[in-house]
Amino acid sequence: MLYTWTFWILAVWFVVNVIWMWFVRDQENYQKTFAWINVVALIWGWWVYFGAAPVAALTGWLMAVNIANIVVAILQFYYGYSTNNASHNQTA
Repeated sequence: MLYTWTFWILAVWFVVNVIWMWFVRDQENYQKTFAWINVVALIWGWWVYFGAAPVAALTGWLMAVNIANIVVAILQFYYGYSTNNASHNQTA
């Protein structure tokens, strides 16, 4: 049960996170915040993947969601902490 709930929560989180990340690409504080929330989601996702009783139909999907969240977190950290971000280069 924990495995199934975790998969669905992380799958919905992934969709919301990617959509939100797309619309706030130039806002570093949002990128940083969502990147760190994504780290917590990743820790939870991997903990469940390796620690909970697996559901055979979801094992590959949970692994895919966890890996996709890693990619999104890397992008968010890049956009959030990069000094070459577009918001740094804009003049008022």
